[in-house]
Amino acid sequence: MEQQEEAERGATEDLISIILADDWSVSLHIAPLPVIILIVIAALGWLGLRWYYGWKLSDFEIDSAELGLGDHKVSFRPNDTDRQIAYSIWVELSTRKIGLPIDPEDDVIAEIYDSWYAFFAVTRELIKDIPVSKVRGNSTSKIIDLSVEVLNEGLRPHLTKWQARFRHWYERQMDSKSDAEPQELQKQFPAYAELVEDILAVNKRLISYRKKMNELVRG
Repeated sequence: MEQQEEAERGATEDLISIILADDWSVSLHIAPLPVIILIVIAALGWLGLRWYYGWKLSDFEIDSAELGLGDHKVSFRPNDTDRQIAYSIWVELSTRKIGLPIDPEDDVIAEIYDSWYAFFAVTRELIKDIPVSKVRGNSTSKIIDLSVEVLNEGLRPHLTKWQARFRHWYERQMDSKSDAEPQELQKQFPAYAELVEDILAVNKRLISYRKKMNELVRG
């Protein structure tokens, strides 16, 4: 009995102890203070992980109406692949005359079309380079679908309607009026007002697209 009492007194000095009594029964003793500390540490760790992953995996929503692509919304949980795609697209939009405001008075329409065509090609290559294993993911497939939709519905219709007509007219005018200022010359295009109205509408949607890609990159 004295041995058991001595063992129990010693147990209070240890964090965890196993006591074998005279009757061969075994008991486990855990000091209360370390248990409380462990519970607090575990709770703080759980809250920290919840905050971290709640930020990393939070839902991201894109309103397609802002991009002129209908009234539906695209919602997904972005991963690192999505952010890499968004970053690459954002860089292209931010360094070309496509995701930046167009000034009809100073910008040359032919150069704008060159930039748009290059963006179309680069974005297509970016999408093609995504590993097929990543494309199977729901979030990655959504951002790819959105990008393709921006190209096919946001950019292609304008280029299909206007680019060939304008370039054909513009090149002939430049041949005959080689000393003319391109900004002034392009204003003589027969449907100039309609073309500019359409090009500014597309530009506005693409600026919104650039902003969404920036938001996605920065979380």
